[in-house]
Amino acid sequence: MKIGYFTNQYPKISHSFIRREIIALEDLGIDVTRWAIRGWDAELADPSDKEELKRTRYILGGGVIPLLTATASELVRAPKRWLKALSLSLKMMKRSDRSSLLHLISFFEACHLAKSMRTLEIKHLHVHFGTNAAEIAMISSAISSIPYSLTVHGPGEFDAPTGMKLNLKITHAAFVIAISEYCASQLYRWAKISDWTKINIVHCGLSDVFFDEDIKPIRDIPHFVNIGRLDPEKGHLVLVEAIARLRDRGTPAHVTIVGDGVLRGEIQNSIERLGVADYVTLAGWASEAQVRDHIIASRAMVMPTFAEGLPVVLMEALALGRPLLASNVAAIAELVIPDKTGWLFAAGSVDAVAAAMAECMAAPIEVCAQMGEAGKSLVRERHNASVEARKVYNLIVSNTQKGNAGRERAELHDGIVCLASSDFIVSA
Repeated sequence: MKIGYFTNQYPKISHSFIRREIIALEDLGIDVTRWAIRGWDAELADPSDKEELKRTRYILGGGVIPLLTATASELVRAPKRWLKALSLSLKMMKRSDRSSLLHLISFFEACHLAKSMRTLEIKHLHVHFGTNAAEIAMISSAISSIPYSLTVHGPGEFDAPTGMKLNLKITHAAFVIAISEYCASQLYRWAKISDWTKINIVHCGLSDVFFDEDIKPIRDIPHFVNIGRLDPEKGHLVLVEAIARLRDRGTPAHVTIVGDGVLRGEIQNSIERLGVADYVTLAGWASEAQVRDHIIASRAMVMPTFAEGLPVVLMEALALGRPLLASNVAAIAELVIPDKTGWLFAAGSVDAVAAAMAECMAAPIEVCAQMGEAGKSLVRERHNASVEARKVYNLIVSNTQKGNAGRERAELHDGIVCLASSDFIVSA
């Protein structure tokens, strides 16, 4: 079976879970063509991502002319479907937080994607994230009659579900994947009740390299790690304040922040203002192997985030035997179980972050190790990439078979109607 995978940016350093899912599907015998609107605009640190870069097709790679050409050719080829797709685009424009021009560009991109999929004989299109990539996939499906499905992660989709027309995207999808129980609950909020049966839970997964590796002993040092984009919603400024308070209370800790982003300058200024340069290290982006090394070198991972889906780095930390300290937001409580796999704290509270870090430092190292072992068992059970990819595989195959059966019934019906018409003409 030939399918397409599509998202906004790919490969991207924070999208390793998509790469793992694609590779696991290919191991099951599916031929996966990668598409993205554009590539990542920063250097790729991981060799695996650099390989994916070579295999990915980009909608904007050829400029404007291919988009306009594809739009015109799709109109000539299937005018009724083209007009139906255009009506979906017009619906997306109503009460949207994006301009009508951007939606129109998405329509052109969808025509390009539809033409490419038909040329490559793609049977199904799957898209990650319910944002503008899902809009393009939905419209492309309407033009091409190739079914599409989507994986919703949050929190972006849940920040503006009405403006993004999340319910419309669910209605037109063959099936929808939620990455957690919490995510599914939010989809139920915005989907039609008749569409609830489309919603399936498939977790983001880790490759076997995380599970095959023996847990390295935790060093009894006050060293923490934080991994993720340096964006406002990740709570890094709260973390730096917490480090300063721990120092002032005589229980200093060190944290290595791995990642980069728009907030780097603000974080650096906060470090200097609070005088904690000796306690906070900004490490920048890292490869997957380097991320593992940073996690293994820590006592625990700390994540004072304000909004999340379910961060894959939390799974990675648990798989490597490190407990978690994280905000009690979204689906995080599905991984961070107090007294079992880590510490939960109130989002946005500097004192709560500092208190959790102090408790972790005060806990016997044997307790931290037990939490890490429990976390590895939990992640092995719920977040194995091969197991989760099999669920995606089954959903795609099942829906493709249903689609084929529906087309066969339609063709049979058309044949009977044509035969009946011929008999009438002959008898007349």
